Order: sequence, then C-alpha cells, then structure tokens
Amino acid sequence: MCQDDKKVYETIVGRRTIRKFRPEPVARELLERLVDAARLAPSAANLQPLEFVVVDEAALTAAIFPCLKWAAYIAPAGDPRPGEEPTSYVVALANTKVREKMFEYDLGAAMENMILAALEEGVGSCWMLSIDRDKLRAILGVPEDYRIDSVLALGYPAEDPAAEVLGDSCKYWKDEAGRLHVPKRALNTVLHLNKF
Repeated sequence: MCQDDKKVYETIVGRRTIRKFRPEPVARELLERLVDAARLAPSAANLQPLEFVVVDEAALTAAIFPCLKWAAYIAPAGDPRPGEEPTSYVVALANTKVREKMFEYDLGAAMENMILAALEEGVGSCWMLSIDRDKLRAILGVPEDYRIDSVLALGYPAEDPAAEVLGDSCKYWKDEAGRLHVPKRALNTVLHLNKF
C-alpha cells in the first residue's frame, strides 16, 4: 500500500458527520475544488446530470438553515446552536432534462468525493436529505426542471463524534459530556468471503 492510499483509507475511517461548526468561513476556492471533485465522480452512462449550487454568503446561509432538519434521533440536541451553524452549503441538483431517475448512484459517488476531499482539508460536513425543497428552490431560484436532491452542510468542526460498534440499536447518541457516538456495524458482520 502506498502512502497516498493509506491517507485516503485513514480519511475514510476517520470520517464522521459533523453538526457543530466553528464560525470560520470556508474559502470559496476550496468550495469550488469540492465541486470539481464531485463532477469527476463516476456517472452512469457518463450522462453527468448533476449540477451544484455553492452557497457561502452569510445572508443566504442563514436563510437556508431553517430549511434543514438535523439529527432526527436526538433532535433537538443534535441541531447546531446559534454560532455553530455551517458557514457554507453545496446544494446537489439533478437536471431532469438529462436524466429523470436513477441519478442517485451518481449523486452518492459525487457527494462522497466532496465529503472526503473536504475532510482532507479539515472541513467537516453533514449530508442532508431531510430538507424543505420548495423553500430551498425559492431561496436559490432553482428552475423547475432541476430536482433538488440533497444539501451538504460544510464548515470547520466544533465537535469530534466517535464511532462505536453497533449493539442493539443503530441510533446515535450523546454522552454526558455532549460527545456524539455513532454505532457502526462491525466488519465481520458485513464481510462474506467467496460465499455468503
């Protein structure tokens, strides 16, 4: 394994969803690089139906924040408090003139590219599907022939969630100190070698 491969693997293993951010802006150049990483992700039949709206202006990020639902299992304890909101967002769109359905696979690859590229730069993220798409469409002026799929909230982390071995429940939780714990299935429960 080369050094770069090890770094990518360590980034993947260390990735956790972040829901508390420092009030430090993410450079626009970095946000553009994240979208560049997304556009280079695999695309079924190479149709490339995805487009992205980067939002980093304070007034717009403030308008978008109420359109998002955060950590459902522990709401409202998982919501960013005032001063801990993301400083930027990437809104993922599917151009339905290019592809009406089955773009979700493209989206998964594109979002993971952005999430990992961001983390390597010290930027945390929260990929969200529970969003008010109608309000978001109005705020951003998204045309009707684009489907708003999801939102990637971005910022410098103000928390350090921990991964735990999955026990009786997949629900994440906070300990007495306020640290988020996220259950993950153990490797031996998902890995089958040569046969099931």
